[in-house]
Amino acid sequence: MMETSADDAVLSRIGSSLLRLRRAWARPDLVRKVGTQTPGGRPLQLSNLMVVSAVGRLGERGGEVTVGAVAERLEIDPSTASRLVGHAIDAGFVSRRASASDARRADLQLTEAGQRVLESADRHRNAYVARVMRDWPEADRREFARLLTAFTEGVCAEPMDAGDLREIFSRARDSG
Repeated sequence: MMETSADDAVLSRIGSSLLRLRRAWARPDLVRKVGTQTPGGRPLQLSNLMVVSAVGRLGERGGEVTVGAVAERLEIDPSTASRLVGHAIDAGFVSRRASASDARRADLQLTEAGQRVLESADRHRNAYVARVMRDWPEADRREFARLLTAFTEGVCAEPMDAGDLREIFSRARDSG
């Protein structure tokens, strides 16, 4: 087993790297550039891509895709999911029809435009990851995929508690 100080250093490096990734992928200039893309005269929203991805992946399983299933997949509140699905419908990426099993629910599908967005997003994401990892040996790529998947599954199984964040700031106020 690793020494505590060595383990703390490793955990610190992982945490720092995760924060850097978050900042790199949520840069304000990147978000603004995406917002200026206007297919059909409407600003493209990153939430549209999230909904398109969720509806597409859920649809691959067969059966109906509901707003509740999208909320669960995106790990967001159902009312938020309903609003985001509405935006994706307005943008022409998702269509809604009455559920065959329950008329109170909607069955969501990707439109042709939504399918093209999903396919394009997959191609671009894969090309981006390939560029970032272009100098990595194949064995390292496979091991990274295995470890990142295991880490992600662990995080999703045990999400961070908002109480932890409150404690961090509470300690900062108490020491001042």
